[in-house]
Amino acid sequence: MVTQTLKRTLLGQPIANERAHEERLTKTLALAVFSSDVMSSVAYATEEILIVLVLAGAGALNLSLPIALAIVTLLGILTVSYRQVIAAYPTGGGAYIVASDNFGSKLGLVAGSSLLVDYVLTVSVSIASGVAAITSAIPSLYEYRIILGAVFILLIMLANLRGIRDSGKIFAVPTYSFILGMALMIGFGFFRHFTGYAFVGSGKITHTALEPLSAFLILRAFSSGCVALTGTEAISNGVPAFRKPEYKNAKITLTLMSIVMGSTFFGITELARFYHIVPNPAETVLSQLARGIFGTGAVYFYVQATTALILVVAANTSFADFPRVSSLMARDGFMPRQLMNRGNRLAFSNGIILLAFFSILLIVLFNGDTTRLIPLYAIGVFISFTLSQSGMVKHWYKEHGKGWVKKAIINGTGALTTFTVLMVIAITKFVHGAWIVILVTPILITIFLTIKRHYKSIADQLSLVNLRPPKPAHNWVLMCIGGVHRGTLQALRYAKMISNNGDVNVIYVNTRSEEPTDILQKWDKYGFSSPLEVIKSPYRDVIGPIIARVKQIHNEHPDDFITIVVPEFVCKKWWQQLLHNQTAFILKTRLMFWPNVIITSVPYQLS
Repeated sequence: MVTQTLKRTLLGQPIANERAHEERLTKTLALAVFSSDVMSSVAYATEEILIVLVLAGAGALNLSLPIALAIVTLLGILTVSYRQVIAAYPTGGGAYIVASDNFGSKLGLVAGSSLLVDYVLTVSVSIASGVAAITSAIPSLYEYRIILGAVFILLIMLANLRGIRDSGKIFAVPTYSFILGMALMIGFGFFRHFTGYAFVGSGKITHTALEPLSAFLILRAFSSGCVALTGTEAISNGVPAFRKPEYKNAKITLTLMSIVMGSTFFGITELARFYHIVPNPAETVLSQLARGIFGTGAVYFYVQATTALILVVAANTSFADFPRVSSLMARDGFMPRQLMNRGNRLAFSNGIILLAFFSILLIVLFNGDTTRLIPLYAIGVFISFTLSQSGMVKHWYKEHGKGWVKKAIINGTGALTTFTVLMVIAITKFVHGAWIVILVTPILITIFLTIKRHYKSIADQLSLVNLRPPKPAHNWVLMCIGGVHRGTLQALRYAKMISNNGDVNVIYVNTRSEEPTDILQKWDKYGFSSPLEVIKSPYRDVIGPIIARVKQIHNEHPDDFITIVVPEFVCKKWWQQLLHNQTAFILKTRLMFWPNVIITSVPYQLS
């Protein structure tokens, strides 16, 4: 009762299937749920560009503008392309469904596993970045960054277990507060710049180049900035979460998200260029901009607080999409079937918990360091981008519907562009950690295929096709006792009921050197005239003699059933149960995989 009360308090009352439509999202809430990842990436995407460019000296920082323009252009291509994905596949699933439908299950698994890896990384990177924003404002918390990260992930997990509508309401405030904060900073920053205001950031300006300004360095900076595009596909994966008409509302929300994100990212990059911001390990680029533009007053702390919040809640996009993609893959037999199940609040609870576990694991393994996590980021999502857009080209070619050539060209342009970016990221980030994702993806695919084979094997073995009528079989009933008491007698009555002719082979394994006269006397008095067989066990092994008897019957009568009845008394409190022998549990574990062997516990409840 205490557990159920706590569960209801934290998660709320269960929601009936008939009320599922009430849990769907309006465009306002959907923008908060699905855009938090994209919006949060603007908090560190510019910084990632500058970290690479500064290696060629302070003069190279001016290249941030054309790089930002290239990324915004790519965002526009992806937006148009994914609008078409939403229209063609309104049931959601994004890259996994598109690739599976057009290229088969193998490439569908490549897209699906890439998305799942990216969602885990999204949570880890977002949380690590949010903690970094907090520790920039409060440096004394830096040593607790891993604990803070784990706590934030658990809180977001809890919010999502309450259902997608509740999580949308919770995370709408941080998302829109961050958008307001960025709008204030960009607007006021541009105004102050064009009126002659200037300030110096906290980063150290150096004119000494550590690396030459090469095409490879520029491509590295571009690939680092492409983290701004992660999460663009989120809406196409979650179309069923929208209110009707789902695909129309999803397309409108995707367009709004791209406009807000693109203008914010471009504005921050331009401000950093205007004010000659240089990356500083101790203070983020956004913190330098906000402090320089607003000072260290209330507005600065508002920007820092909303940045930290959006970075933390950015993980919510993954918590909305990871469980949904997992459920689709589980439906197809590639992941455990439990991931298909919805919880009391109609959320895919198992997928939510699984995502939280792996995200916390990454935070711990990489010491909560955003810079170490970033190189792993983005490659997975660009694999899914490429497969999704390529699949759409094939889809339009197969359909040959109205305007299919134009649509195929749009998606073809998206596929070519994202594939080019994928190659750039894979090459430039390979030695910095991208190899981990490239290695993990085929391992995941192998695991998924193994799970699929397992489910297929079970289905084949359980199939009723070509079923032959079973031969008449005898049920041998064995009963193992450790003493004579009320629980034993209750189990004996049950054993006689299930035996073919009422005969029960009752066994007592004697581990003592002397005869068990006390057991024999009680059995003669209370044992319902059933014979009791005493098996000596000189080495005090209770389980071995029982298994030997089962093996003997099984070898002599391989088609017969053997039912082992085990009396168990059940204590009132769980900890009291630990104080008693666990023979029944061990016996079940040892005989679980024997054919035609059934182990039945007959509990006797104690008050």
